[in-house]
Amino acid sequence: MPRVVDHDQRRARIARAFQRLLAADGFAGVSFSKVAAEAGISVGSIQHYFAGKDVLLRFAYDDAVSRMGERVRSRVRNGEAAGLPIAEVLLGTLAELLPLDAERELEYRVRQGLQAQAAHDDGLADVARRSGRDLLGYVTSVVERGKDGGDVAPGTDAGLAARMILATVQGLADQVALSGAEAFPACEVLRRSVAAVFTRWRWSA
Repeated sequence: MPRVVDHDQRRARIARAFQRLLAADGFAGVSFSKVAAEAGISVGSIQHYFAGKDVLLRFAYDDAVSRMGERVRSRVRNGEAAGLPIAEVLLGTLAELLPLDAERELEYRVRQGLQAQAAHDDGLADVARRSGRDLLGYVTSVVERGKDGGDVAPGTDAGLAARMILATVQGLADQVALSGAEAFPACEVLRRSVAAVFTRWRWSA
């Protein structure tokens, strides 16, 4: 009886191999032959699923963004189920965007590498814009909920506040990637950025 191939699993396997190589060697160091060796399959198998490197690029980028998004959504679900205040849930979800462990560092390097390529690839740019739009919408909605609950000053522009927080997250991620997770207390800096918006929330020590 022929073996049944899970095509979604095979595509994900190829994408993860590509991501590991991109994180380690940069875009110029990635080829179908290297991805095939990393994934433990043939070049022909990759070409069966991806017509060219540009198609694999978009799928790998979308896969990295989707996994990050799912982890963020999981933090939100768990935090809300535990009855945590929305500001603390927000802080926990944003920390998922910082390269503080091996998994998040790989995702950061993949996102940065593919975002650089997005300047020259409309498909990658669409993925980047969608991811950024979704994240901005989430943070903006949390700030609005903070206003409704009295934790954020009534006159606060939720959209601008969300952009300020996300700019801090991106800057922190870049610094952590360059200096290492132990170089400075990134989560404390992030906490202070969120606290600057949620000024009426009494933060735990």
